[in-house]
This record gives sequence, structure tokens and C-alpha cells, in this order.
Amino acid sequence: MSGSEIPLHPHRNAAVTFVFVTVLIDMLAFGIIIPVLPHLIVELVGGSIARAAVWSSAFGTLFMLMQFVFSPVQGALSDRFGRRTVILISCFGLGIDFIVMALAPTLWLLFLGRCISGICAASFSTANAYIADITPREKRAAAFGFLGAAFGIGFIVGPALGGFLGHFWVRLPFWTAAVLALVNFCYGLFVLPESLPLERRSARIDWKHANPLGSLLLLRRYPQVFGLAAVFFLIALAQYSLNATYVLYTDYRYGWGPQIVGFTLGLVGLCSGVVQAVLVAKLMPKLGERRMILCGLAMCTVGYLVFGFASVAWLFLIGIPFLSLGGLAGPPAQSMITHQVDPSEQGRLQGALTSLQSLAGIFGPALFANLFALFISDHAPVRHLPGAAFVLAAILVAVALALTARITRGMPRHLHPAAAVPEAHLVE
Repeated sequence: MSGSEIPLHPHRNAAVTFVFVTVLIDMLAFGIIIPVLPHLIVELVGGSIARAAVWSSAFGTLFMLMQFVFSPVQGALSDRFGRRTVILISCFGLGIDFIVMALAPTLWLLFLGRCISGICAASFSTANAYIADITPREKRAAAFGFLGAAFGIGFIVGPALGGFLGHFWVRLPFWTAAVLALVNFCYGLFVLPESLPLERRSARIDWKHANPLGSLLLLRRYPQVFGLAAVFFLIALAQYSLNATYVLYTDYRYGWGPQIVGFTLGLVGLCSGVVQAVLVAKLMPKLGERRMILCGLAMCTVGYLVFGFASVAWLFLIGIPFLSLGGLAGPPAQSMITHQVDPSEQGRLQGALTSLQSLAGIFGPALFANLFALFISDHAPVRHLPGAAFVLAAILVAVALALTARITRGMPRHLHPAAAVPEAHLVE
């Protein structure tokens, strides 16, 4: 029987819903503290904004470094002990950690709390592995797009809610994040079934591959996977041009204040959410995985180029739909990768991909921020190009586009249902 013909398990919808809610709530929890964390750091360093800026940068780097190191570890643990256990422990750990940060009287304790947050947040890779376990091959792109929409919604609502709560008390968003994470843990404790049965689990933890460098060796064992992982890295690295320069660039070039910046970022998140939650599922049967990846990367390249060269604000806004359509590429690329990896190694696979994205987060902000600073300085190699960071992002995505076209050449346009592997049985 093909994957598309297998009847839904009575708990499968609840499981998919829980994973979606888990990612959404985690994104809300992380997003809520974004507007207030720098202010809490200012408070703990004695009011020095300069010192707080240095520490804020260190906090961001630490968070991504922890994800880089521990994503493969969590993936390996989930391959050995099951997805449910790892996801629930991570949810509980986040809840307790947010409480610690809410109570932190000193900077070092807040710093430790941020370190633990990075470790627990590595469970996003396990959530992706869970979806790969229970979803037929031909439906995975839409499922990963569904999770991508949860990321977008969380990052739209979270910072706005955090800014509102932080107006009353700078630590209130941390308490709210703790409640969200612990409610999610309790919900999952009673609702979430296991997706990886005992017979499909690893016999032991492969510590050789349960680290960032070892996980790359795992990627290289499968045809085409290593190349698509490189595509993932390039896309993730390009996205940090937005994180690092969007606010300063739009202020420098168009004179936008916080209100307009917040509105346009919300628009970016909304458009991206619609693309991943709706368009991926609609276009997947018509285009197939390969064409949808190529179309998404092409649109993304155009979007970054528009951002980089737009001399007026209205032209910059035209780039937002193109950049949002770039979201068509990620879910089918991730789905294509899962097709080629053994079910018992899906956790390590997702951990490896998350590590690559975290690696981009370690180096990306500094790369693009310094490039922006260089091109608006008196020493700029090319005058009148303040959008150089976005131009570089476009080049990176264009390289990803060329790489994808090469490594997927000859692949079928559509995945035939008969080729799909059967869905995993959810363990009661």
C-alpha cells in the first residue's frame, strides 16, 4: 500500500497539531523576550548601554553556539530514545529556564540561562524529525511548510506581545514565556504519542556523529544530501542580512522609524507565513519538489537584489513579495533530503541541518553588519551602495540556485505515490 493510501492513525492529527503548537509556542516564548532582554541586561550591568551592547552580542552568539553544538546531540538522543521524550524534556527545560532568567539577580545567571535556552531550543530539529516520521514522502513538503508558518507567526506575535508586556515590567515577558513552555509540556504529556517505534530506533547512540563535525560526515554518506545541506546553509546565511542590517539600513536610506520598521517586518512575516502554510501545499502537486525549490530560490534572489538597489522606499517594498516567495524553497528541499535518509537517522539528519543554520547564525550577523558599515563609510570600495549586504545575500542565494539545479538534475518532477515509504505507526 502506498503512503497516500494508508488511513490516518486516530492520533496522527493530534500529534501533528501538537508539533505545530510546540514550535509556535516556543517561537512565541523566544520572540516575547527579544524586545526586553537588552533592557534587562542594561539593568544588570548597572545602566551602561555600551556594556549592555557588548553583552547582548555575546548572548546572541552564545545562543547560536549552543544550538550548533547540541542540535546533533538531541537528534541522536531522539533516534535512540524516541522523539516524544526529547521534545517533552526540552519543553520542560525551557519552562524552568525562563523562570531562572526571570528571577536572575546577576548577569552571570542570566548568561547561564541563555546558554540553557540554546540547548533546549535545539529540539526544533527533533520536531522536524517527528514530522518526517509520520508524514508520507509526497506530503512532507507541505508539512514542513506548515511548521515554517509556525515560525513566522511566532516571530510576528512574540516580539509585539513582549514589547507590550515589557512596558509594565521588564521581567514579565520571561514569566509569560515560562508559562507558555510549561503549559506546552503538560499538553504534550497527555496528547503527544511517540512517532518512532522501538524497532526503528538506533541500537545505540552514535557519538561519533552526535557532534557538529561528525554530523557533516553523516550528511556525506547519502547521495545529494550533502549538496542540499550546503544549499540550506547558504539560504540561512543570506537571511542574516535581514537580522543584521534591516533596521539600520532602512533608517539610513529611507529614514524609517521603529513604527514603520515594525510594520514592514510584520508584513514580511505575514507574507512568508501565507507562502509556507498555503502556497507550498497548493503548488507542490503542480510543480514538484525540484521546480518549486528552483522557483523559490529565483524569487528570493530577485527580492534581495531589489532590497539592495532600491533607491526609494516604494521600490524597496516591492521586494517583500519576492523575498517571501523564497519561502517556497525550504520545505521541498527539506522534504527531498528526508527521502534519502534512513528513518533511524532522521533525528541526526535534522540535528545536522539545524547545526548548519546555527553556524550561519554565529558568523552571519557580524559579516553583514560589517559589510553595511564599510559601504556607508568614507572607505567604501563602491560609492552609493548602502545595500551591499543584501547584494551579497542575493549572490549567496544565486549560488544556492545554481547548486540546486546541478545536484537535482535528472530527478523526477513529481514523487510518485508508489515510491513513498509507509508512514510510521504512532506508538500508544
